Amino acid sequence: MAEAIIVYETRSGNTELIAGAIEAGLKEAGVEVKRKKASFAKADDLKDVDAVVLGSPTYVRNLVAAMKTFLFELDKVDLKGKVGAAFGSYGWSGESVAILTETMKNLAEMDVIEPGLKIKRRPTAKGLEEAREYGRKIANKILEAEK
Repeated sequence: MAEAIIVYETRSGNTELIAGAIEAGLKEAGVEVKRKKASFAKADDLKDVDAVVLGSPTYVRNLVAAMKTFLFELDKVDLKGKVGAAFGSYGWSGESVAILTETMKNLAEMDVIEPGLKIKRRPTAKGLEEAREYGRKIANKILEAEK
C-alpha cells in the first residue's frame, strides 16, 4: 500500500488543522499516512514512504525553528524522485511554502507538487476542503508514480 508522511510544525494550531485535513484526503484516496511534528521527526521516518509532505507556518517571512532544524534530516535520506508537497498557514506573506518547495526540489531532488498549499490564518471550512483536496492530489501523484 502507498504510504506518505506528513511532517509539520504549528504555532497556533492552524497548520496542524491543515495537516489533519490533508491526512484525511490522503486516506480517502487509499494512502496510508503517518503524521509527526517536525520537532519529533527523524530521517528514519522518511525512509520507506512514497511521499513526504512538509508543513510550516510562516513566521517573520521564514519557517519556524523546528522545521528549519528538521530540514537537515532530508540530507540523511535518499528522497530523489519521491513525491513531495508543501503547505502552511500565514498571516501576511506566506514564504514558508516556497521555502519548503524549493528545499525539496533542489536539495532532495524530489518530484514536488506545485504550487504548494497556502492558507491564510485559521482555515475555514472552505480552506479545510482545499486541504483535503490537496491530500487527494498528493495521493493521485503517488499512485501515478507507482504505475
